[in-house]
Amino acid sequence: MLKFISLGSSSSGNCYYLATDKAQILVDAGIAVRSLKHDLKDRGVMLSDIDAVFITHDHADHIKAVGHLAHDYHLPIYATEEVHRGINRNYCVTTKLTPEYTKIIQKAQIVEMADMRITAFTVPHDSSDCVGYRVETDEEVFLIITDIGHATELIQQEVSQANYIVMESNHDVDMLMMGPYPSYLKGRIRSGRGHISNADSARLIAEHASPALKRVWLCHLSEENNHPELARKTYETVLREYGLVVGVDFQVDVLRRKQASELIILTT
Repeated sequence: MLKFISLGSSSSGNCYYLATDKAQILVDAGIAVRSLKHDLKDRGVMLSDIDAVFITHDHADHIKAVGHLAHDYHLPIYATEEVHRGINRNYCVTTKLTPEYTKIIQKAQIVEMADMRITAFTVPHDSSDCVGYRVETDEEVFLIITDIGHATELIQQEVSQANYIVMESNHDVDMLMMGPYPSYLKGRIRSGRGHISNADSARLIAEHASPALKRVWLCHLSEENNHPELARKTYETVLREYGLVVGVDFQVDVLRRKQASELIILTT
């Protein structure tokens, strides 16, 4: 059995909680520790009981709190070597990591936390390095795929094996192109190392999900170039083109940008 909480999912800050009965981890740490501690406690989780933090990449909205979590709560921070270098360079991380809390992970190498197995895999994004995470128990496979420019063959393979997926659905292309962003920023978002659109995100799931997929949560929605209902409707439309029906084949939900979700218990 897995337990899941989204504690923030936007360019303002990202953080996810995953737990079994024996292990508890955070993926990313881009929100203030005070908010993180409060939201976890409201859902029956003590921040002091977390075992480790796993970081996807070194952009500020994913790492702002890593120093405080390490030094105030003695949490090991797992990331690739390149991401750790980026964390140490990032001015938003005011409390720097010391070697005792700096844990280097290798992609495709399993990190075991009691009955939880965590594996990093490469995803394309314009940071020092960027990974998604596969969190596996004996019964379930849970993916976190945020901040990706496009769907690679490796991502497609991971999706095909998942029961649960937190999946970026960043923008609506028309809203982005007609919106106020400068041309260089629109180009960066639409590049293969920027952010994935609603339609491309939905096509990835439609084309590669297996019958074992149970639930998808849409994450990291742009505040300027997307709406939760638009992301959901786009998913419904694209999936229908592939003969898939939301709520029948699997569930699709949109994570709130700046509010924590409820504690979600996932059973086989």
